Amino acid sequence: MKNKQKNELAVCGFAAVKKLEKNHPEKITRLYFTEEKAPLFGGLCKRLAKNHGIYNQKPAADLEKLCGSVHHQGVVAMIQAPEIQQLDSEVLEQWAENKENAVLLDRIGNANNFGAIVRNAAFFGIKNIIIPMDEAQSSITTSSYRVAEGGMEFVNIYSVQSTARFLEAAKNKMIRVGTALEAKKSVRDLGKIASSEKPVLIILGNEEKGISDLVKSNCDEMIIIPWAGMSEGKESLIDSLNVAQASSILFYELMTR
Repeated sequence: MKNKQKNELAVCGFAAVKKLEKNHPEKITRLYFTEEKAPLFGGLCKRLAKNHGIYNQKPAADLEKLCGSVHHQGVVAMIQAPEIQQLDSEVLEQWAENKENAVLLDRIGNANNFGAIVRNAAFFGIKNIIIPMDEAQSSITTSSYRVAEGGMEFVNIYSVQSTARFLEAAKNKMIRVGTALEAKKSVRDLGKIASSEKPVLIILGNEEKGISDLVKSNCDEMIIIPWAGMSEGKESLIDSLNVAQASSILFYELMTR
Protein backbone atom coordinates (compact mmCIF):
# COMPACT_ATOMS: atom_id res chain seq x y z
CA MET A 1 0.00 0.00 0.00
CA LYS A 2 1.25 3.49 -0.90
CA ASN A 3 0.83 6.64 1.15
CA LYS A 4 0.41 9.13 -1.68
CA GLN A 5 0.63 12.17 0.59
CA LYS A 6 4.06 11.18 1.90
CA ASN A 7 5.06 9.22 -1.23
CA GLU A 8 5.74 6.15 0.90
CA LEU A 9 5.48 2.43 0.32
CA ALA A 10 4.66 -0.03 3.11
CA VAL A 11 6.98 -3.03 3.24
CA CYS A 12 5.57 -5.87 5.31
CA GLY A 13 6.48 -9.47 6.02
CA PHE A 14 9.22 -10.56 8.41
CA ALA A 15 11.75 -11.75 5.79
CA ALA A 16 11.23 -8.72 3.56
CA VAL A 17 11.74 -6.22 6.40
CA LYS A 18 14.73 -8.12 7.81
CA LYS A 19 16.47 -8.11 4.41
CA LEU A 20 15.66 -4.44 4.07
CA GLU A 21 17.16 -3.82 7.52
CA LYS A 22 20.31 -5.76 6.66
CA ASN A 23 20.97 -4.29 3.21
CA HIS A 24 19.34 -0.86 3.12
CA PRO A 25 18.34 0.24 6.64
CA GLU A 26 18.72 3.86 5.54
CA LYS A 27 15.58 3.48 3.40
CA ILE A 28 13.37 2.89 6.45
CA THR A 29 11.74 6.07 7.77
CA ARG A 30 9.13 4.50 10.06
CA LEU A 31 8.79 1.08 11.67
CA TYR A 32 5.79 -0.53 13.34
CA PHE A 33 5.65 -3.94 14.96
CA THR A 34 3.58 -6.09 17.30
CA GLU A 35 4.62 -6.84 20.87
CA GLU A 36 5.70 -10.34 19.81
CA LYS A 37 8.10 -9.03 17.15
CA ALA A 38 9.47 -6.11 19.18
CA PRO A 39 12.57 -7.98 20.55
CA LEU A 40 13.64 -8.85 16.98
CA PHE A 41 14.04 -5.24 15.86
CA GLY A 42 15.96 -3.69 18.73
CA GLY A 43 18.96 -2.78 16.57
CA LEU A 44 16.82 -1.13 13.93
CA CYS A 45 14.92 0.84 16.57
CA LYS A 46 18.22 2.18 17.92
CA ARG A 47 19.25 3.23 14.43
CA LEU A 48 15.93 4.96 13.83
CA ALA A 49 16.17 6.77 17.18
CA LYS A 50 19.67 7.98 16.31
CA ASN A 51 18.47 9.29 12.94
CA HIS A 52 15.24 10.78 14.30
CA GLY A 53 13.14 8.09 12.67
CA ILE A 54 9.87 6.81 14.05
CA TYR A 55 9.20 3.37 15.54
CA ASN A 56 6.27 2.16 17.57
CA GLN A 57 4.55 -0.96 18.84
CA LYS A 58 1.08 -1.47 17.36
CA PRO A 59 -1.65 -4.12 17.54
CA ALA A 60 -1.95 -6.40 14.52
CA ALA A 61 -5.15 -4.69 13.36
CA ASP A 62 -3.33 -1.36 13.07
CA LEU A 63 -0.56 -2.96 11.02
CA GLU A 64 -3.18 -4.34 8.65
CA LYS A 65 -4.49 -0.81 8.11
CA LEU A 66 -1.00 0.54 7.54
CA CYS A 67 -0.05 -1.93 4.82
CA GLY A 68 -3.47 -3.00 3.52
CA SER A 69 -2.73 -6.67 4.07
CA VAL A 70 -3.41 -9.34 6.68
CA HIS A 71 -0.06 -10.91 5.74
CA HIS A 72 2.11 -8.37 7.56
CA GLN A 73 3.60 -11.03 9.89
CA GLY A 74 3.81 -8.55 12.73
CA VAL A 75 5.98 -5.85 11.15
CA VAL A 76 5.59 -2.96 8.72
CA ALA A 77 8.38 -0.67 7.52
CA MET A 78 7.68 2.53 5.60
CA ILE A 79 10.10 3.57 2.87
CA GLN A 80 10.08 6.22 0.19
CA ALA A 81 8.18 4.88 -2.81
CA PRO A 82 10.84 3.44 -5.16
CA GLU A 83 11.40 5.28 -8.43
CA ILE A 84 11.85 2.83 -11.27
CA GLN A 85 14.65 3.91 -13.56
CA GLN A 86 13.85 4.08 -17.26
CA LEU A 87 16.16 1.83 -19.23
CA ASP A 88 18.47 3.64 -21.64
CA SER A 89 20.93 2.59 -24.33
CA GLU A 90 23.91 3.07 -22.03
CA VAL A 91 22.64 0.46 -19.57
CA LEU A 92 21.90 -1.94 -22.43
CA GLU A 93 25.44 -1.49 -23.76
CA GLN A 94 26.82 -2.25 -20.30
CA TRP A 95 24.82 -5.48 -20.15
CA ALA A 96 26.19 -6.52 -23.52
CA GLU A 97 29.76 -5.64 -22.56
CA ASN A 98 29.61 -7.37 -19.17
CA LYS A 99 27.47 -10.26 -20.42
CA GLU A 100 24.75 -9.58 -17.87
CA ASN A 101 21.56 -11.59 -18.34
CA ALA A 102 18.18 -9.95 -17.86
CA VAL A 103 14.46 -10.72 -17.63
CA LEU A 104 11.72 -8.89 -19.51
CA LEU A 105 8.15 -9.19 -18.21
CA ASP A 106 5.46 -8.84 -20.86
CA ARG A 107 2.44 -7.59 -18.89
CA ILE A 108 2.69 -9.80 -15.77
CA GLY A 109 -0.34 -8.41 -14.00
CA ASN A 110 -0.39 -10.31 -10.71
CA ALA A 111 1.64 -8.66 -7.94
CA ASN A 112 2.31 -12.01 -6.23
CA ASN A 113 3.67 -13.48 -9.46
CA PHE A 114 5.83 -10.42 -9.99
CA GLY A 115 7.21 -10.71 -6.45
CA ALA A 116 7.89 -14.43 -6.86
CA ILE A 117 9.76 -13.81 -10.13
CA VAL A 118 11.88 -11.18 -8.38
CA ARG A 119 12.64 -13.69 -5.62
CA ASN A 120 13.60 -16.37 -8.15
CA ALA A 121 15.79 -13.94 -10.10
CA ALA A 122 17.61 -12.88 -6.93
CA PHE A 123 18.12 -16.53 -5.89
CA PHE A 124 19.72 -17.41 -9.24
CA GLY A 125 21.80 -14.24 -9.43
CA ILE A 126 19.90 -12.50 -12.22
CA LYS A 127 19.86 -8.87 -11.17
CA ASN A 128 18.24 -7.05 -14.10
CA ILE A 129 14.46 -7.02 -14.57
CA ILE A 130 12.61 -4.92 -17.14
CA ILE A 131 8.91 -4.08 -16.99
CA PRO A 132 6.80 -2.13 -19.50
CA MET A 133 5.12 1.12 -18.49
CA ASP A 134 1.74 -0.49 -18.97
CA GLU A 135 -1.33 -0.59 -16.72
CA ALA A 136 -1.49 -4.35 -17.33
CA GLN A 137 1.96 -4.79 -15.74
CA SER A 138 2.34 -5.09 -11.98
CA SER A 139 5.00 -2.89 -10.41
CA ILE A 140 6.66 -2.57 -7.01
CA THR A 141 3.87 -2.85 -4.46
CA THR A 142 3.50 -3.93 -0.85
CA SER A 143 2.38 -7.37 -2.02
CA SER A 144 5.18 -7.89 -4.53
CA TYR A 145 7.76 -6.68 -1.99
CA ARG A 146 6.48 -9.17 0.62
CA VAL A 147 6.33 -12.12 -1.77
CA ALA A 148 9.84 -11.35 -3.02
CA GLU A 149 11.03 -12.26 0.53
CA GLY A 150 13.89 -9.76 0.41
CA GLY A 151 14.64 -10.27 -3.28
CA MET A 152 13.87 -6.62 -4.06
CA GLU A 153 17.14 -5.69 -2.37
CA PHE A 154 19.19 -7.69 -4.88
CA VAL A 155 17.69 -6.79 -8.26
CA ASN A 156 17.55 -3.68 -10.41
CA ILE A 157 14.14 -2.98 -11.92
CA TYR A 158 13.94 -0.86 -15.07
CA SER A 159 11.01 0.36 -17.12
CA VAL A 160 10.55 0.73 -20.88
CA GLN A 161 7.85 2.68 -22.68
CA SER A 162 7.66 0.21 -25.56
CA THR A 163 8.49 -3.49 -25.24
CA ALA A 164 8.82 -3.81 -29.02
CA ARG A 165 11.25 -0.90 -29.30
CA PHE A 166 13.33 -2.25 -26.43
CA LEU A 167 13.52 -5.68 -28.08
CA GLU A 168 14.59 -4.03 -31.32
CA ALA A 169 17.30 -2.12 -29.45
CA ALA A 170 18.47 -5.38 -27.82
CA LYS A 171 18.85 -7.08 -31.21
CA ASN A 172 22.43 -8.30 -31.78
CA LYS A 173 23.31 -7.24 -28.22
CA MET A 174 21.40 -9.95 -26.32
CA ILE A 175 19.91 -13.31 -27.24
CA ARG A 176 16.18 -12.70 -26.92
CA VAL A 177 14.50 -15.90 -25.68
CA GLY A 178 10.73 -16.16 -25.47
CA THR A 179 8.49 -18.92 -24.15
CA ALA A 180 5.51 -20.42 -25.96
CA LEU A 181 3.56 -23.68 -26.07
CA GLU A 182 4.17 -24.01 -29.80
CA ALA A 183 7.96 -23.65 -29.48
CA LYS A 184 10.10 -26.45 -30.92
CA LYS A 185 13.09 -26.10 -28.64
CA SER A 186 13.06 -27.32 -25.04
CA VAL A 187 14.15 -25.39 -21.97
CA ARG A 188 16.96 -27.96 -21.84
CA ASP A 189 18.42 -26.23 -24.91
CA LEU A 190 18.80 -22.98 -22.98
CA GLY A 191 22.33 -23.88 -21.93
CA LYS A 192 23.41 -24.18 -25.57
CA ILE A 193 21.59 -20.98 -26.48
CA ALA A 194 23.39 -19.19 -23.65
CA SER A 195 26.85 -20.45 -24.63
CA SER A 196 27.57 -17.54 -27.00
CA GLU A 197 29.36 -14.33 -26.08
CA LYS A 198 26.08 -12.47 -25.77
CA PRO A 199 23.98 -12.27 -22.60
CA VAL A 200 20.49 -13.75 -22.58
CA LEU A 201 17.22 -11.89 -22.25
CA ILE A 202 14.47 -14.18 -20.90
CA ILE A 203 10.98 -12.96 -21.79
CA LEU A 204 8.07 -14.04 -19.61
CA GLY A 205 4.51 -13.48 -20.76
CA ASN A 206 1.13 -12.60 -19.39
CA GLU A 207 -0.47 -15.18 -17.08
CA GLU A 208 -3.43 -15.80 -19.41
CA LYS A 209 -2.15 -15.22 -22.95
CA GLY A 210 1.61 -15.61 -22.71
CA ILE A 211 3.89 -13.29 -24.64
CA SER A 212 2.26 -11.26 -27.40
CA ASP A 213 2.67 -11.97 -31.11
CA LEU A 214 4.60 -8.72 -31.50
CA VAL A 215 7.06 -9.84 -28.83
CA LYS A 216 7.36 -13.29 -30.41
CA SER A 217 8.29 -11.70 -33.72
CA ASN A 218 11.19 -9.97 -31.96
CA CYS A 219 12.63 -13.10 -30.33
CA ASP A 220 15.76 -14.90 -31.53
CA GLU A 221 14.74 -18.19 -29.92
CA MET A 222 11.51 -19.72 -28.61
CA ILE A 223 11.51 -22.46 -25.99
CA ILE A 224 9.01 -24.58 -24.11
CA ILE A 225 9.07 -26.37 -20.76
CA PRO A 226 8.18 -29.97 -21.73
CA TRP A 227 5.64 -31.95 -19.75
CA ALA A 228 5.59 -35.65 -18.87
CA GLY A 229 4.77 -37.66 -21.97
CA MET A 230 5.36 -34.80 -24.39
CA SER A 231 8.01 -36.77 -26.31
CA GLU A 232 5.45 -39.56 -26.81
CA GLY A 233 2.91 -37.13 -28.20
CA LYS A 234 0.73 -37.10 -25.08
CA GLU A 235 -1.25 -34.00 -24.20
CA SER A 236 -0.55 -32.07 -21.03
CA LEU A 237 -3.13 -32.43 -18.28
CA ILE A 238 -2.99 -28.65 -17.79
CA ASP A 239 -2.07 -25.96 -20.29
CA SER A 240 0.96 -24.47 -18.57
CA LEU A 241 2.81 -23.75 -15.35
CA ASN A 242 2.24 -20.65 -13.30
CA VAL A 243 4.56 -17.98 -14.72
CA ALA A 244 6.50 -17.66 -11.45
CA GLN A 245 7.02 -21.44 -11.29
CA ALA A 246 8.12 -21.44 -14.92
CA SER A 247 10.61 -18.67 -14.23
CA SER A 248 12.42 -20.75 -11.62
CA ILE A 249 12.96 -23.56 -14.17
CA LEU A 250 14.15 -21.14 -16.84
CA PHE A 251 16.52 -19.33 -14.48
CA TYR A 252 17.94 -22.62 -13.23
CA GLU A 253 18.66 -23.83 -16.76
CA LEU A 254 20.17 -20.48 -17.70
CA MET A 255 22.45 -20.09 -14.70
CA THR A 256 23.63 -23.68 -14.13
CA ARG A 257 24.78 -24.68 -17.60
